[in-house]
Amino acid sequence: MPLTFMNIDSHKKPSIEQKYYIFALKIAGDFGFTLAAPVLIASLVGQYLDKVYNTRPLFFTILLILSALVTANLIYKKSKKYGQQFQDLDKK
Repeated sequence: MPLTFMNIDSHKKPSIEQKYYIFALKIAGDFGFTLAAPVLIASLVGQYLDKVYNTRPLFFTILLILSALVTANLIYKKSKKYGQQFQDLDKK
């Protein structure tokens, strides 16, 4: 029998435990990207603008605070969506 990801064959349905693990990995990856991307973009753009306008930490700080607010909003929305998907996973 060939080894596949968590021993899931293409013709077999994954067990409920495997579905939970896959779901958890999906959430971890999505939340990790959601947390990292806005902060990284804001810090790079903020540093660039501060360098161009010689306003050291002004733009960096403002954009970092804005990225935190955006990230919080995104995490809230995604957690509601994933909460519903988790409940639907339980029903299957």
